[in-house]
Amino acid sequence: MSRLTEGRVLRYLSSEMSLDRFLTIIKSEFPDDRLTYQKAVPTFHPESAEDAAKLFKLANRAKQPLFITGFGNNIDPQGEPFTGMVSVRTDRLNRLIAVVPDDFYVTAGSGYPLREINYHLKEHNLWLPHASLPYVGSVGGAIAVGLSSIFDKHDFPLKKYFLQAEIVTPDGEIIRPGSVCFKSVSGYDIVRIFSGSWGLLGLIISASFRVMPLAAQAEYAKMKIEEVSRQRLLASLREDNPDTNAVYSRKVKARFDTGNILPVV
Repeated sequence: MSRLTEGRVLRYLSSEMSLDRFLTIIKSEFPDDRLTYQKAVPTFHPESAEDAAKLFKLANRAKQPLFITGFGNNIDPQGEPFTGMVSVRTDRLNRLIAVVPDDFYVTAGSGYPLREINYHLKEHNLWLPHASLPYVGSVGGAIAVGLSSIFDKHDFPLKKYFLQAEIVTPDGEIIRPGSVCFKSVSGYDIVRIFSGSWGLLGLIISASFRVMPLAAQAEYAKMKIEEVSRQRLLASLREDNPDTNAVYSRKVKARFDTGNILPVV
């Protein structure tokens, strides 16, 4: 953003901001088709982490609420609660970025269909268990909804294989938590708090997963997908929920989204 352009934007943002005025700024900053309307909801389609970071910073200055939708299959803005919001969709972050057979990991854009990963891994005799589940959403969506399965009577979540991500935080910073190394620095694995976050902690741009030899596929034949539910997270964010995990969830949300531009809807 040029200094002249930034000055003009800041003058716009310094007064009370309407949604129409915010959208006008977005169109001036991104003079192409990145702003569309999906089911009457204005929808921004970032093509990079830098796009999303720029949008989030503008939203913070304007106090404009955003709503992250992925493909919109499981997280879909509809109805009165979304009046005045701008949706952020990941459909253009749709590249398979890398398959690294020697180090057993794959990296894909958050808008890449999860189920397509195994088609490419098969060429390298590799496999990602959760990409074989009947989940029709994106890589980022699968992480955000906390995709999980039941295997041998135990919970078997996708986050078990979630190694690293590029993420834009609600304040517009680009972070890359996690590591693709087999042995990493000890300490809290921050990347995994984005599993099951339902888009309330930031926008996942890309994600890396540990993969396994294709020969192991038969062992997971009885793996069953668990129902995707948002209710557990919503309950943990209620101010009257005294549960220790609920208190922690609220603290994490407050820490990551100080401007509350990704409100609970």
